[in-house]
Amino acid sequence: MDKQKLLNDYKKQEDKILLAQVLDKIEFSNQRDKLEYTDFLDMYQISLVRNFMKKIEFTNYILYGGFENAERNILIIYPEKYDKNMIEKNYSKILKVIRVILGEEEKGKYCHRNYLGGIVKLGIKREKVGDILVSDDGADILVKEEMADSLKQELGTLTRFENAKFELIELNNLRKQEIKVEELNIIVPSLRLDNFVSDLAKTSRSKATNIIDSERVFINGQNETKVSKQVKIGDIITIRGKGRFVVKEFCGNTRSGRFIVKIEKYI
Repeated sequence: MDKQKLLNDYKKQEDKILLAQVLDKIEFSNQRDKLEYTDFLDMYQISLVRNFMKKIEFTNYILYGGFENAERNILIIYPEKYDKNMIEKNYSKILKVIRVILGEEEKGKYCHRNYLGGIVKLGIKREKVGDILVSDDGADILVKEEMADSLKQELGTLTRFENAKFELIELNNLRKQEIKVEELNIIVPSLRLDNFVSDLAKTSRSKATNIIDSERVFINGQNETKVSKQVKIGDIITIRGKGRFVVKEFCGNTRSGRFIVKIEKYI
């Protein structure tokens, strides 16, 4: 396998570094005949890795974040001898959950930003932590097994969590994700992606184009850089830093011919 040749098509240095790590994991898995896995990948990296695996025609991998539809996944490379059941049995050895149980005074006051901000304050890189599932009385934080104990202890040193309790739990006890949505209608001149990004991100068309060009927009989990991409009913549009939106229904047209679109925004 000529790694350099495979990576020549990628211009971004961070992309080359990630894909070089992926190739190393494949090589190690073959040599050692065991599972190999990465840190947590964000949506852009997941899309990049999926396309790369298709390009090199490699299929012995799984992207997994602890539950169905997790936004952040680890990449698991496995040897030929493994079947699906064998891989699933290893999930609990790879990932753990830190459950934060808030004190009475903090319940209902903390959002995703409070938990992530605390983790960042501890000097922990974002790729070391997966999804954070927030509820009124606390949160479940997905982490790799090897850092679960230390992060659990360090979270307890933060002032914001001085009245909280922390537990390490198994994946099968992960709380169900509480999905809250806000329904809204937008009006766009056409079904092009740049029109949707402009309205949903509350910005100009030119800035929307910049957001798309900077690879911050995803449709159904796949990075999309084509501003003229036609949006369809059922599409899930994610704009990094702005949120996730589901295209629910085309509700007709205005007198000037613009499209009225019903959207559900995850909140």
